[in-house]
Amino acid sequence: MKKIILFAFMMIFTLGASTVFANKPDSKTASDNLTVPAKTENKLSDEEMSRLTKRVEEIRDMDKTNMTRTEKREMKKELKSIKENVKRNGGYIYIGGSTLLIIILILLLI
Repeated sequence: MKKIILFAFMMIFTLGASTVFANKPDSKTASDNLTVPAKTENKLSDEEMSRLTKRVEEIRDMDKTNMTRTEKREMKKELKSIKENVKRNGGYIYIGGSTLLIIILILLLI
């Protein structure tokens, strides 16, 4: 039984490490990772969240057939900025694949 658990953990760690090294680091992301974000609470209020969601719904319901290319591009940029704002201040939790496997294995062993 101990050999199976040891083998499972070794497989998880080796598969997790290979995906880390497979990614080619960009100079932009490498410099962003070196900075330490300030620990401030920047949560969006309910009014701001409802305002942002209403704006997204308005943009999605628009008739985009008569828009020019630049107007469409501006709408996409606005949607991306709203998404980044919500993601940054909304409190998303991201769990990686190997972390999820470890959590599942620990729960199964307990």
